[in-house]
Amino acid sequence: MNHVRGTQRLAALGIVLAGLSLVACSGGNKTAEPAASPNLGKANVDGARIENADSEPGSWMSHGRTYSEQRYSPLAKINKDNVGQLGLAWFADLDTNRGQEATPIVVDGVIYVSTAWSKVKAFEAKTGKPLWSFDPQVPGQFAVKACCDVVNRGVAVWKGKVFVGTIDGRLIALDSATGNKLWDVVTVDQTKPYTITGAPRVIKGKVLIGNGGAELGVRGYITAYDPDTGKQAWRFYTVPGNPKDGPDNAASDAAFTKVAGSTWFGEYWKMGGGGTVWDSMAYDPGLDLLYIGVGNGSPWNRKLRSEGKGDNLFLSSIVALRPDTGEYVWHYQSTNGESWDHTATQQIIIADLMIDGQKRHVVMQAPKNGFFYVIDAATGQLISAKNFTDITWATHVDLKTGRPVLTKEARYEETGKPFLSKQNPNGAHTWHSMSFSPQTNLVYLPIHGTPFVYGQPKDFGLRPMTQNVGADFSGNAAIDPKRALDETFGRLIAWDPVNQKEVWRVERAGQANGGALSTAGGLVFQGTGSGTFTAMDAASGKELWSTGTQTGVIAAPATYEIDGEQYVAIMAGTGSSWALIGGDTNMKGFEQRNLSRLLVYKVGGSVQLPPVPEKVVLPMNPPPATAAANVVGKGGDLYGAYCANCHGPVAIQLGILPDLRRSVMLQSAESWQSVVIGGARQQNGMASFASVMTGDDAEAIRAFVIMRAHQDAPAANAAATAAK
Repeated sequence: MNHVRGTQRLAALGIVLAGLSLVACSGGNKTAEPAASPNLGKANVDGARIENADSEPGSWMSHGRTYSEQRYSPLAKINKDNVGQLGLAWFADLDTNRGQEATPIVVDGVIYVSTAWSKVKAFEAKTGKPLWSFDPQVPGQFAVKACCDVVNRGVAVWKGKVFVGTIDGRLIALDSATGNKLWDVVTVDQTKPYTITGAPRVIKGKVLIGNGGAELGVRGYITAYDPDTGKQAWRFYTVPGNPKDGPDNAASDAAFTKVAGSTWFGEYWKMGGGGTVWDSMAYDPGLDLLYIGVGNGSPWNRKLRSEGKGDNLFLSSIVALRPDTGEYVWHYQSTNGESWDHTATQQIIIADLMIDGQKRHVVMQAPKNGFFYVIDAATGQLISAKNFTDITWATHVDLKTGRPVLTKEARYEETGKPFLSKQNPNGAHTWHSMSFSPQTNLVYLPIHGTPFVYGQPKDFGLRPMTQNVGADFSGNAAIDPKRALDETFGRLIAWDPVNQKEVWRVERAGQANGGALSTAGGLVFQGTGSGTFTAMDAASGKELWSTGTQTGVIAAPATYEIDGEQYVAIMAGTGSSWALIGGDTNMKGFEQRNLSRLLVYKVGGSVQLPPVPEKVVLPMNPPPATAAANVVGKGGDLYGAYCANCHGPVAIQLGILPDLRRSVMLQSAESWQSVVIGGARQQNGMASFASVMTGDDAEAIRAFVIMRAHQDAPAANAAATAAK
């Protein structure tokens, strides 16, 4: 690797590696106080109440509001006529500056949110009065297992309990009125690189939770637990295990025997297989079907994972199960034999559409691979599929076979030649929620793209404490910087799922923008990574209202009503994989710092946010660069393998985590090794790497960072001087 590059090239390289970032930080203490009123905090939610959510539209009782996950609200008191009068009703500062991804849950007068590090907070939904706070005390060193920040996308409520999954793989039940812990179960093998970032769902009296970790090498599954005791009810594995071990005695056994087992080859189990269920679920009460979205392979590269053969079920699939037992019913695989991190964990929406003059009950998904799928909800039969953005890995989906037709260049692992995609591993659409409005029959879909090169690695071996994707990314260094910046985009589109076409679009700065909410008021709400919260006309996309949030927004909004007044709530705080890639440079859409807050708006709201803290631009004062070129080169390779995911490619960091070029620990080998080897910052999220590297390795990484600091110091110090 050529370690001497211009600032613009480093910025472009950071952008194309945006999807590969990790994380680190620490926890605090549990505090709790009883709710101020006996009418608050009951959270007396059950299946009937969620199924009839439209009869009490003022609540937001499940992750996508209803089991169908449409993220559409029948509330209309905020509408096109008065949305311009929205103002801040109240806000709450959060005690972590990491990525905030949760959708608020609002029921019985209380708003419940989860934050980074799997913390949970409850507020009086009308006034913002804090009611209680819970910290699960996740050990900081577990951050090294998280591919994309120590984030959490939300909680579930059920019969007086609040459920949250944690980064270290636990599922916890809390008392909804006090925040007191009721039970706590470990759902994963904590010796392996599993995490939980997704929101639980409670369906038919069972709490459902999946997990993440496929980039680091795990076997995915979803598990159902008893909400009163935490006892496991069933488990469904998404990829087969070692055949020599026999059946798992799990709900998935029959599906592997009849459907999935024969689609795998080689010793795939040694690398986990992947297929984590890290985000999407939906439930159809009429059909009594649970739909889960399944992730990428481990490693991504099918040639390394499965001898280059087989569809590798149930990777990159929607799988329909019976929620009582976990029994397999049907599946649809959107990317057969995936090799590009083309997960199907993206949001699954259930809806009724008029197609060819007939009412069709469907599930819809826009996964990472860039196609929008409409599928029969009862059978899994593909109805239609169309790419919602420009893609280069496939030309179309064959409606007869249901399979994508790949371009000849896409199979980089077979051709041995680099493949230039229009999307990086974050795909064309990832976890940022879309919304379906039955009022307009449109889906409001956040999408993004940037050029990215996948290549077949010359050597591959499993390495602990880092990602093992089996793809070579060195070809990204050759992408023209101007092209990378010009072709990087983010936008919100309105998609017609019946005619499979775009109706309107709104361009956004950068890629990292928030999820969508549509309402009966004819509105679509979305936060942006560049620090605004906006409302648009659902029919045309015309902006009707916008306000500054002082920080990037990547989460999705929720809306609720109390005492006849409608509110819109959004979690603000940039983070996740994009924000960790770094940016002293002009990476559009990454300028916002993290000021983590819960923001709640209403018509006539007049609360003002405090002034933004002045940004302190620190100079770079690295020690002398005395290491030999071969040591610096070795350090660069080790940095790329173990450090770049957290601290940014080529040591450029946005500010969520420490900028190593400016770190005081850089000044001496002893200080540096006390952290990298000795684990001195372990509780802050910086795990010890003593198990995978020597002191000489750590010193080589330090030499590389010193070299990088010397390269960037002139410009950085000039900026620091100008800022005074």
